[in-house]
Amino acid sequence: MKSATTTSSQQAWSKRLAPYRKPDNRRALLEIAITVVPLVLLWLAIWWLLSVGMVSTIVAAVLALIPAAGLMVRLFIIQHDCGHGALFSSKKLNDWIGRVLGIFTFTPYEYWRLLHAGHHASSGNLDRRGIGDIDTLTVAEYLKKGRMGRLIYRLYRHPIVMFGIGPTYMFIFRHRLPIGSMDQGKTWVSAIATNIGIILFSAFIIYTTGWQTFFLIQIPIVVIGASIGVWMFYVQHQFDNTHWERNDGWTHEHAALHGSSFYDLPKPLMWITGNIGIHHVHHLSSKIPFHKLPQVIKDHPELKTIGRLTLWQSIKSVKLTLWDEDLKCLVSFRDIRGRMSNAAA
Repeated sequence: MKSATTTSSQQAWSKRLAPYRKPDNRRALLEIAITVVPLVLLWLAIWWLLSVGMVSTIVAAVLALIPAAGLMVRLFIIQHDCGHGALFSSKKLNDWIGRVLGIFTFTPYEYWRLLHAGHHASSGNLDRRGIGDIDTLTVAEYLKKGRMGRLIYRLYRHPIVMFGIGPTYMFIFRHRLPIGSMDQGKTWVSAIATNIGIILFSAFIIYTTGWQTFFLIQIPIVVIGASIGVWMFYVQHQFDNTHWERNDGWTHEHAALHGSSFYDLPKPLMWITGNIGIHHVHHLSSKIPFHKLPQVIKDHPELKTIGRLTLWQSIKSVKLTLWDEDLKCLVSFRDIRGRMSNAAA
């Protein structure tokens, strides 16, 4: 049961953040334009660099794939805000913009929105894991598994799988079929419609530029963008001072503030990732448009110190793979091996 203090605190934050929740249609259109136009221009520049065929231009083209993928992430964040009904004042406009963007991000809008809503409703709740999040075992659960079960989990949490193979599988293959939501008619229609859109868009690129261009530019941009996106999602909840709690002690506000990070990136990286690093504020109030999140931090500086995570700290968090319910923190496989060795000794 929630205490009176917790309820009062939630109401206080709700009141503080209410002014930021109002959508700005003109600003939303501007954010789409300053994302789509540079992405298209960069795509064409990469195409031209590859057509020149010199070693230097090929290297430049390969390097240019990274900022192009970053812009694809920003496009996904715009789609993400549409899913929360935060970008435009019209629900229909949010939904249709989100559906169209799903063709370019390889993400069926309705399917993703369903999973993501589950994530917001259960983030940081140990009894409701597995809904649109990174699979995380407790130490006790891991130790109960057999050798094969532990091996599978260790492979799943390996950086090559987590940030390489996994994102490629999810965005290129798994999103083509709404696995786990086959009984949801809307998600099924969304997935099929998105697939048709992807086929038509891909056919257009292949027809106008050639299949080599499609596989050398479009697919790498989506794959790199997917890896960046999964990385962002990972570090926003899997960090040193994160918070998890069982259902009877879980509250939305505490989970939002202390189970989501403030990924304090340099401004250019914050811009290209759609400010989603200000994740604790986003979980406090998902109706706040992404372009208003920096203003929240500026107006409420006390939020800057909660869950703050620097770029270097985020890299070190990759080793944290298990939740220790006794210590109330994430620990590494090495930590568990050390404990098991000491226990055996």
